[in-house]
Amino acid sequence: MSGNGVKKVAEVAAKATKSIDWDGMAKLLVSDEARKEFANLRRSFDDVNHQLQTKFSQEPEPIDWEYYRKGIGSRLVDMYKQAYESVEIPKYVDTVTPEYKPKFDALLVELKEAEKQSLAESARLEKEIAEVQEMKQKISTMTADEYFERHPELKQKFDDEIRNDYWGY
Repeated sequence: MSGNGVKKVAEVAAKATKSIDWDGMAKLLVSDEARKEFANLRRSFDDVNHQLQTKFSQEPEPIDWEYYRKGIGSRLVDMYKQAYESVEIPKYVDTVTPEYKPKFDALLVELKEAEKQSLAESARLEKEIAEVQEMKQKISTMTADEYFERHPELKQKFDDEIRNDYWGY
């Protein structure tokens, strides 16, 4: 990759790092295994980003051809210099991003919808857990009428069984 291409990649990586909310994402994790994998991901990301910022973003040092001419000889150094200068590093042309950008954008829309559904389901489950916790505390002192008030479908089922003379055997 050419020096300018590498610099551009390093700049994009630096901008990406600033826009990633690592702490916000970490708060969403619930299991220890997920936290461990997330820490590995963050460490790997930081390592790659560090390499892009340091190693690959620097221009190579210019070759001191005069130093080599003194030690090796003009003819051989001129031949290497000519070969070195004739090497052309092709510029990177990104043909992949335009192909996958619409797919990625569609996945982002799908992700947002899944996130909304997940939050709604999470709220529903939290409400259900609270109800079960409340029921657990009150179950020892609750009457049948109070229980059937909370679960009218069970009252209907029992009433139907009694009406139909079905006693479970």
